[in-house]
Amino acid sequence: MILEPIGRDEARELARRELEKPIYHRDRPSWLERVWDRFADWLRELFQRTADPNAHGNGAGWISWIVIILVLVAAVALVAWVMRDRRNVRSDRDPLLEDVPSTARDHRAEADRLAAAGSWPEAIRERLRALARDLEERAVLAPRPGRTADELAAEAGAALPELAGELRAGVRIFDDVWYGDRPGSAEAYARVKALDERVTAAKPKVTADAGDPGDPEDSTAPAPPVPAGAWVVPDRPGDETDGGLRW
Repeated sequence: MILEPIGRDEARELARRELEKPIYHRDRPSWLERVWDRFADWLRELFQRTADPNAHGNGAGWISWIVIILVLVAAVALVAWVMRDRRNVRSDRDPLLEDVPSTARDHRAEADRLAAAGSWPEAIRERLRALARDLEERAVLAPRPGRTADELAAEAGAALPELAGELRAGVRIFDDVWYGDRPGSAEAYARVKALDERVTAAKPKVTADAGDPGDPEDSTAPAPPVPAGAWVVPDRPGDETDGGLRW
């Protein structure tokens, strides 16, 4: 077989195509690595200049110190901005229920409407609000403005210890979609809805408003025994009595 000679332009094109194959570039640093290397070299040069600021007649050492400080401030600001919404979302948040009259039935209807529209974060929040309002309506929890989702899980978990873990899990779902910028899903909503139904069917361990047996305002507390030889009189200013007893 006789091969015809290849021209210069054709040979150049063939060589270019060959060198473009990935096998020749697999050990080449990525553009991000190259940028980082240049940045690291620049920082290294700045630190070398700051080793002896007075050694440079043009004051480059002091300028390097200023640049380094500005870079550090910018880096701290960037980290703070990136981590702004990644803090513990269960630590300090807005109240779960708004300070307006509402019922658990209202919140459940709104949650189902939002779920049908695919608004999962809003639907999950309304379902958790329904759970909180239901516990208040049944006197499992005392109505308290400003109660957060975390506080709801803790207080409801104390009254319903068999559901304490599920309550914490439900609040985590709420935190993730409402404060953690998670998109939410039908599955997440279904879990919170099932939790609401289980809490509604559960019987509380104690009620939030149960009086303390030692509370003097509790009408069910037994009266103290009257000592023999004493007779009861109303307390009046200046009377020397002992708990309404005159000797």
